[in-house]
Amino acid sequence: MSGDYIASIGLETHVQLKTRSKIWCGCANAFGSPPNTDVCPVCLGYPGTMPVLNREAVRLTVMTGLMLGCTINRYSKFDRKSYFYPDMPKNYQISQYDRPLCLGGAVEIEVNGARKTIRINRIHLEEDVAKNNHFETASGVDFNRAGTPLMEIVSEPDIASADEAFAYLQALKQMLVYGGISDGNLEQGNIRCDINCSVRPRDQEALGTKTEIKNMNTFRGVHRSLNYEIKRQIDVVSAQGVIRQETRRWDDDHGVTRAMRSKEYAHDYRYFPEPDLMPVVLDEADIARWKESLPEMPAARRERFVQDYGLPDYDAGVLVADKAVADYFEAVAQAADNPKAASNWMMTEMLRWLSDQDVTIESVPIQPAQLAALIRLVDEKVVNMPGAKIVFAELAEKGGDPRAIVEAKGLAQVSDSGALDAWVEAAIAENPKSVADYQGGKKAALQFLMGQVMRASKGKANPPMVMDALRKRLDP
Repeated sequence: MSGDYIASIGLETHVQLKTRSKIWCGCANAFGSPPNTDVCPVCLGYPGTMPVLNREAVRLTVMTGLMLGCTINRYSKFDRKSYFYPDMPKNYQISQYDRPLCLGGAVEIEVNGARKTIRINRIHLEEDVAKNNHFETASGVDFNRAGTPLMEIVSEPDIASADEAFAYLQALKQMLVYGGISDGNLEQGNIRCDINCSVRPRDQEALGTKTEIKNMNTFRGVHRSLNYEIKRQIDVVSAQGVIRQETRRWDDDHGVTRAMRSKEYAHDYRYFPEPDLMPVVLDEADIARWKESLPEMPAARRERFVQDYGLPDYDAGVLVADKAVADYFEAVAQAADNPKAASNWMMTEMLRWLSDQDVTIESVPIQPAQLAALIRLVDEKVVNMPGAKIVFAELAEKGGDPRAIVEAKGLAQVSDSGALDAWVEAAIAENPKSVADYQGGKKAALQFLMGQVMRASKGKANPPMVMDALRKRLDP
């Protein structure tokens, strides 16, 4: 039945901008401070206070528009959006209504090998609200977040599935982090989004009635809530029911969306121009300078990794997904002069270690120069791969000099033919059945004999030389 219907999804993504101070005042734009300490009369909405626009917030919003290919409005203005809620002490939010900073643009996504363009409707700048904290017998409001510069990126309803929504958010986050626009830390609320979702019969052009799911703060939650909501709406429509235009919330514990209230319309907010702020008139020279300072975007970097470093497309995609990981890889690749080996170490040992420790690469004790030095030791045949992995573990735990660790632990690779031949002869003499199996056509038996040599040498034997010696001794 679901194949008879099409979902249309639009996302309103709210991004906290990476500025030192808040949007209207000099209070710190910080995370983790004690409640209600990064505040002032402006943050708290005291009567008579006057907002002063943070220029850096404008620059970051325009930079985002340039990265996404938006039209930058040379003239924009702020408006008051009126509503009553404990997290908004002024009883209105300063936002942008009919004259936003950016219009149009797009985000390219890839799902299951298929690429798709998700159009952007607009990007506007506004203030974040305070944070409501609910306790067992009471609720409190922390105004530290109030006044944080908040950029809202509104997509067109081009997203057709939960997978596409997830890919869109991932692509958007990558670009924002690459551009230094936001830290992109979901746990700190740097990126949140509202979902607009509707379904319609496949042969119907007009969009169906939409519902809004508010305040999603994890990409996984967006994916799960959309899978549920799309199925819920299809079930209602296919049973000849009616979808109500309403705001819903996601109940993650039970895996369902629940109705909250009927959906507001723009006129319900009684927008009108903000009288305490002048319009924003952008200078052409500023826009040109900001455009020249745009960083390399993830897609371009991925292509460069394939072209310049000869990496497989998959490896390049994994490395580029996290800017810090990509930066680390490039530093290692250039210092080691062996991009493929650097990629192999990053894709296996490094990413595994980060996952096991549940940390980011900024926390790894191994500096790029140290990993590059270890790669050079392998290339120079000073240490083999089993020994190099022991060195890596030591570096990850304590740091240090790779060559010194090799010497201290006696991990230097043995390439002396005399010593290797002795280990090979011993392995052959002690394992006649494996010898017979190999000579009888069982190729895996050679790997067993190889393992015996490596065990006898305590992992120090040169593996290619061991394999060559075994074949010379056993092949007809």
